[in-house]
Amino acid sequence: MTNFIPPTRKTFVVWDYVIFAALLVVSASIGVFFAIKERKKKTTGDFLVGGKQLTCGPVALSLTASFMSAVTVLGTPAEVYRYGASFIIFFFAYTFVIILTSELFVPVFYRSGITSTYEYLEMRFNKVVRFAATGIYIVQTILYTGVVVYAPALALNQVTGFDLWGAVFATGIVCTFYCTLGGLKAVVWTDAFQMVVMVVGFLSVLIQGTIRNNGTANIWNSNINGSRLNVFDFDTDPLRRHTFWTIAVGGTFTWLGIYGVNQSTIQRCISCKSELHAKLALYLNLLGLWIILICAVFSGLVMYAHFRGCDPWTAGFISAPDQLMPYFVMEIFANMPGLPGLFVACAFSGTLSTVAASINALATVTYEDFVKSCFKNISDRKGAWISKGLCVLFGVLCTTMAVVASFMGGVVQAALSIHGMCGGPMLGLFTLGIVFPWTNWKGALGGLLTGITLAFWVAIGAFIYPAPVTKSLPLDLDTDGCQVFNESMYSTVVAPTAAQPFRPELADTWYSLSYLYYSAVGCLSCIIAGLLISFITGYQRPEEVRPLLIRPVCNILWFWSPKMKTLCWCGVQHDKDDIHEKNEDVAFQMDITDKPGNEQVSRNGLNNQITNEKEIGFSDEKIAYINKGFDKESYF
Repeated sequence: MTNFIPPTRKTFVVWDYVIFAALLVVSASIGVFFAIKERKKKTTGDFLVGGKQLTCGPVALSLTASFMSAVTVLGTPAEVYRYGASFIIFFFAYTFVIILTSELFVPVFYRSGITSTYEYLEMRFNKVVRFAATGIYIVQTILYTGVVVYAPALALNQVTGFDLWGAVFATGIVCTFYCTLGGLKAVVWTDAFQMVVMVVGFLSVLIQGTIRNNGTANIWNSNINGSRLNVFDFDTDPLRRHTFWTIAVGGTFTWLGIYGVNQSTIQRCISCKSELHAKLALYLNLLGLWIILICAVFSGLVMYAHFRGCDPWTAGFISAPDQLMPYFVMEIFANMPGLPGLFVACAFSGTLSTVAASINALATVTYEDFVKSCFKNISDRKGAWISKGLCVLFGVLCTTMAVVASFMGGVVQAALSIHGMCGGPMLGLFTLGIVFPWTNWKGALGGLLTGITLAFWVAIGAFIYPAPVTKSLPLDLDTDGCQVFNESMYSTVVAPTAAQPFRPELADTWYSLSYLYYSAVGCLSCIIAGLLISFITGYQRPEEVRPLLIRPVCNILWFWSPKMKTLCWCGVQHDKDDIHEKNEDVAFQMDITDKPGNEQVSRNGLNNQITNEKEIGFSDEKIAYINKGFDKESYF
């Protein structure tokens, strides 16, 4: 064993605290601003979905900031540093995800007039499926948010010496404050501001890191020599941690579960004033995802060039790989007061945006799916106050969940594993409803439970029995350039070989599956089981399914003949959908039968009422639905 002399520890100075505090003040001020501006609008629709009048620009920035959290700021550069630049392949995964989300899922959700994504499941199936999915989403989001809260707290602890849990509670308090005061509008505009901070923070690290390491040519050569630029590994072994296929295919399933059917994403899309704005927000968001991904990957390459002779993790200067990025920042900005504070503000921005969006989404689904189901006649004023109370409740739960995150290992793998375990089966469930019209509610529920069981089985097994090092293949890290404290510390005594712990046969096969495939396992098993159960128990007759709830995927193939398209509709009468007959009913309300004069009209429990095209706001010119302050509750 060799003892190395650690560099002198750097800490924050006054200007670092000023910049960091400015982030918190501005974020909280946005919440106060919207609380004052929207004080006369006290409906739950205004609080939870911004009155459905947002535009594509701020929503796009908000989406990017929310899902490119501190997990990305801290974790991705560390992944690149240790495993190489193959993370850049997520460029393709993000592209597929955004196209599928905007063209397959968003049109169905937007036109259904829903507030909670899980309202769709009751329209398509029944309440049992809806409540099961809502419960899983709440658990998933609280777990994920705990990881996201812990990550920047770790950064603060590393670079400033702040108490770790004090930083955790500061995160939760600020997020809960502006989310509770200003609702979705405050969340979206604060996210937009924080997205700018994230990009500026990354750019400052990239510029200074490049200068300190003698330019891009030297950095590039260092990474070539260190095998960090061997990006395209086409090995098809599903047990390998990162290959082209695990990232491109597994990453698409994982992020589609995050984007395509996640309440936090869909809630902001349906808050746009038209379907066109919702789609534009997603495509603009794709540009933001690319920018953040490229910044994070290049930060990892610059960091490797800087530490290529003395890896601080191997030398014991830091205790976890996720501390590499803040350690690197304090190194390169040692003589530049204020810039370390800018980086921590960058990491903190990602967390604030993600946590606030999660809190808002959790409050929305709990209010829409549980509270309104139990209490039918809640006034808008009471509903708004209940929603704010739920924001406080989930702010507390998400903050305390960060304690568990400290035991979950690397933040990137932990975060994506959680999304894979829960998001994959949820993606499969919504795919069953939207793409396969013959799926019945028994198939949907059985498929969801099957997907959850298999996804949790493989993920928990992998946590207990980690995959062999030969499957993860971390690249070499050197300490030859570190200053040795005492050469005599080298020991020639051979330690006795410890007994190997018991490993079941599945440990080197099923449990060693790449964590990026967890979502694919959950999604595909949900779809297969759901279809089988539906046919065994008596499939849903497609002609009885509302066309508005099914997305005719074959219509994307525009060159198909009308006869071929009709054949692929499988009996669903898409030619009588709302796009063709605009006087068809397009608004839905779960509890409409509780009001006088309304009758149940669907065996799935779907209830509706005819509205005219001016009320719903259908635009012929844009072929899109437009929310003109449409509020379902006031309608029914």
